[in-house]
Amino acid sequence: MRRRTFLAALPAAAVAGMAHATSRAQNPNRNRPDVHGGDRIDGATFASRSAAWGVHGAAATAHPLATQTAIEMLKKGGSAVDAAIAASAVLGYGEPISCGVGGDCFVMLWDPKTRQVVGLNGSGRSPKGLSLETVRARSKNGLIPSYGAVSVSVPGAVDAWWTLHQKYGKLAWKDLFQPAIGFAEEGAPITQNVAFYVEKSFGNFTKPGAGIEETENFRKVWAPEGGTPAEGEVFRNPGLARTYRLIAEGGRDAFYEGEIADTIERYFKRIGGWMAKADLAAHHSRWDPPHRTGYRGVDVYGLSPNSQGLATLAALNIMETFDFKAMGFQSAQAIHHAVEAKRLAFEDRARYYADPDFYKVPAEWLISKDYAAERAKLIRPDAILDNLRPGQAPSHGDTTYFCTADKDGMMVSIIQSNYRGMGSGLMPDGLGFMFQDRGELFALTDGHPNIFAPGKRPFQTIIPGFAVKGGEPWLAFGVMGGDMQPQGQAQIISNMVDFGLGVQEAGDSPRWHHDGSPEPTGEAALPGSGFLNLETGVPEATKAALAKIGWKMRPAEGGYGGYEAIERWPGRYAAATEMRKDGVALGY
Repeated sequence: MRRRTFLAALPAAAVAGMAHATSRAQNPNRNRPDVHGGDRIDGATFASRSAAWGVHGAAATAHPLATQTAIEMLKKGGSAVDAAIAASAVLGYGEPISCGVGGDCFVMLWDPKTRQVVGLNGSGRSPKGLSLETVRARSKNGLIPSYGAVSVSVPGAVDAWWTLHQKYGKLAWKDLFQPAIGFAEEGAPITQNVAFYVEKSFGNFTKPGAGIEETENFRKVWAPEGGTPAEGEVFRNPGLARTYRLIAEGGRDAFYEGEIADTIERYFKRIGGWMAKADLAAHHSRWDPPHRTGYRGVDVYGLSPNSQGLATLAALNIMETFDFKAMGFQSAQAIHHAVEAKRLAFEDRARYYADPDFYKVPAEWLISKDYAAERAKLIRPDAILDNLRPGQAPSHGDTTYFCTADKDGMMVSIIQSNYRGMGSGLMPDGLGFMFQDRGELFALTDGHPNIFAPGKRPFQTIIPGFAVKGGEPWLAFGVMGGDMQPQGQAQIISNMVDFGLGVQEAGDSPRWHHDGSPEPTGEAALPGSGFLNLETGVPEATKAALAKIGWKMRPAEGGYGGYEAIERWPGRYAAATEMRKDGVALGY
């Protein structure tokens, strides 16, 4: 791996005073399996830190600058929505491997005035000018390519921000973008995870056969000297700063109907893509009442399809039929039963989840207690389910999660994504952001509910989480990362409800990730029962017992998601962050 200095457009004085960052490859202590964290004097021994407490508000994001920005907005008298929007803009600059104005956004929040959990679907649709025949002609092995213009759907994030702010904002819209504009213009050091994944994306985008219509714009922004920035090197993005200024002054219309939309349309015409200004102008977010299920006295909420929010609720319903507390924390039986619940929920996810404007999803049946009891009877304690099938219903990823809370009791659970890696690989001329590749998640099989169609929303992996206890808001939480999200959300709820872990400990606990279920894209399940990936912290006795049951296991290789959460206590908040990411949690 190369070592270089990423100093384009920086003042000479800044260059002279800059420390040389240490690359991951040069770190001799990386990936030492026999080395573990230090010993904490209180709390769980595996916890990375304690929760951050605050009386007036809290924020937890995957980037320190975004968390600081959210707290700054709260201190200025802003709402939790103001804080979330401002943090999101900073994440688009500082964590572009996960999100940006070229991606989508889903939200759940506690509205203290109505005392309800409110949902917002901010996902975009496929271009009207792109046909199923064209997509099929460009498919590979029956699946839509991961990169390039055929994978691009309308970005929904900016309209979601605008829709939230119109209803819940307190500060001026333009003021929410000033911190992000400043960082993008002046530059800030690249964090560890971002440096790693930008370099990985560079390799994916530029390898032969990637199928991306043009990568020069990506190179100009991220690799002007031939390589991407390493951890600690200062990065500027003046193109994104200008885009943010236009949005700050012109609102959502600047993006969907104004100068930005004109630039986007010209760009896709130039490279032979399909996104048009009319597609952008037609986009609007939708308020989406979330679904709810109970789990041992806690109400857990999830958004409707086209998101995968139902999968969390379905898995929890199945898990509730078993006594996890008696099985024991991190025991083989607890993990085995949870994984089987996931597998059953994901069979239905692959079969039924799609844009409800095009297909009537049997949501209430899929998350009913009767259906969960029926499915739970299939699980055996000493063997793995084989020949899995979706249930009979009645006829009729990379991502960033973050959360904020304010002095009035509003709690915002929000998630954004460009999907795979940094997105499609396509960056419009001079605007400094990348388009998402969410269109990859359509199916191409005739009769499938999620089959591609012009103007349709693809299946979405990103899901915010929210839980209520005793009629009061309890937990805004999320676990980012493709199909890990429902698996991770179920583990967090079980850790806190079944095993009594604190909000920080619940996220630091070793996780499992099952890989191999069928997908809503039409991708078939892996042979057998797939693979069970376990983090190194799972006890060796548990691993041995799982192997005896028959699970095929792989060593920890990442893919366990990224967790942020805010827990509401009477008169105060506890905020937690993720040791697997770069972020921080703060309260004040």
